[in-house]
Amino acid sequence: MSSTKSLRIGMIGFGPFAQFLAKTMIRQGHIITATSRSDYTHLCSQLGISFFRDASAFLESGNDVILLTTSILSLSQVIKALPLESLKQPTLFVDVLSVKEHPRDLMLQVLPHDSDVLCTHPMFGPESGKDGWKDLPLMFDKVRIRNEAACSDFLQVFATEGCKMMEMSCEEHDEFSARSQFLTHTVGRVLAEMEVEPTPIDTKGFQKLVQVKESTSRDSFDLFSGLFVHNRFAQQQLRNLELALASIKQRLESRSEELEQS
Repeated sequence: MSSTKSLRIGMIGFGPFAQFLAKTMIRQGHIITATSRSDYTHLCSQLGISFFRDASAFLESGNDVILLTTSILSLSQVIKALPLESLKQPTLFVDVLSVKEHPRDLMLQVLPHDSDVLCTHPMFGPESGKDGWKDLPLMFDKVRIRNEAACSDFLQVFATEGCKMMEMSCEEHDEFSARSQFLTHTVGRVLAEMEVEPTPIDTKGFQKLVQVKESTSRDSFDLFSGLFVHNRFAQQQLRNLELALASIKQRLESRSEELEQS
């Protein structure tokens, strides 16, 4: 099933997540171009994607949409280094990062004023989306949209696959994400530091904890630190976790002292 219009979608950064998105977009009939600090010429050739080593040539190539698929930590450096004077026409810029206020602010600061800005976060990845995207959430915020048709055509990429389309502000997203995604990653990293492993007598609850540790450990520490550094709500969640652990420890020690004295 294809979306309503074939788009020329340019990707800046072509790591695993960009490759994952590109395969579905190609299947839908979209034309994909890419540029990246690493050389993906061979892989792009295999996928039928035009890869540009030169960023100016990439921006001159007439993309309908430019998709920012860099890491959270590298976005600022990458976007500020773009030779934006090479753009031939007003273009829709879209990010797919796991934090939202940070890329929104950067795009509004750096991009030409006639460029449209759409912030999105596909709440899935190569593992959770390997059997299709149906019912998986796609968060989006129409930050600065003049060309509604182009924006709608791009969002249709996800709607066509059956994604749960969730429109919310970047601020709302980051607040929710700090409570869910960042907290999950933090707990998983703590369990990894403790070298938690399965035992012969695991309960179902413990098996789920091991799964959390394993799934979060598959993601890079750069992603995890990006969730903290560039989400202003994450610091409070980390403090909340520390306070909660201290409170539980205090209650346990108090109970232990009461039992010793009885």
